[in-house]
Amino acid sequence: MSRASLPISPTSTTSSAITENPTDAAACDGGCFRVAVSRSYLASAKLPGPEITWRIPGDHGNTPTMPSFADFDRRNYRTVDVAAGYDGWAPTYEQTVMDEMDLALLDRLRTPNWSAMRRVADLGCGTGRTGAWLRERGIRRIDGVDVSAGMLERARGRGVHTTLTKADVRDTGLASGTYDLVISSLIDEHLDDLRPYYAEAWRLAAPDGKCVTVSYHPQFMMVTGMPTHYTPATGEPVAISTHLHLISEQVSAALSAGWVLTEMAEALVDDAWIAAKPKWAELRGHPFTLALVWSRP
Repeated sequence: MSRASLPISPTSTTSSAITENPTDAAACDGGCFRVAVSRSYLASAKLPGPEITWRIPGDHGNTPTMPSFADFDRRNYRTVDVAAGYDGWAPTYEQTVMDEMDLALLDRLRTPNWSAMRRVADLGCGTGRTGAWLRERGIRRIDGVDVSAGMLERARGRGVHTTLTKADVRDTGLASGTYDLVISSLIDEHLDDLRPYYAEAWRLAAPDGKCVTVSYHPQFMMVTGMPTHYTPATGEPVAISTHLHLISEQVSAALSAGWVLTEMAEALVDDAWIAAKPKWAELRGHPFTLALVWSRP
């Protein structure tokens, strides 16, 4: 199992290209990560100590287990499964999800060369927002996969995908080794284990292929205690099954599948966000979403 020590800073604002494989030097026994966390991160997330060792799934050491979103949930909404939740959210999804969450972060990435991506697997394609963004950048073959029939209906109406398949992103049924790019946006919080997702992305990717993910930043989820949710016509908020993944867990899962990390970017809560959501003023400067770019050697 690959291991790495990753510094996490809640005030990082720039993308960073990573050109070397992560080092094993700071790894602890039993397949766990030692993550150096800044004091401001600890204060905001209410975590103990200047350095914490979290156990990754499959580790049989004596270190603490990975934190669960349930430990931070402040809303305690009624919760439904992913397919039912997104079927219910589909009619209003476009009105409630802002481009700054994910598409603006994709715009900041230096890799991949979007126009060179001939065939793309859009996993968790939803209503087709990411597919439309890709199409605007000249990509012509985009195969979408989603578990929600309601979201796929919306994507079908948009008309940007070559094919649309109702399937789990961890078992898509798409052809192996054929995609220059596998991309997912704001879906990994619905997966209890990231390893099957990264393994499936690896299976789909062609040699020298890329995998790009955009996720809610774990610090944002821990500080706000807010699950992925929507408000239907009844007016009662409904949460969609939500899981918390530390950055170390993302890295562990991807490395175990064979991926190499080539770029990472974080979006912060800034003045534009606070103008749209004034209640977020106390979150100014906190990371909100995270983009990771992986390469298949």
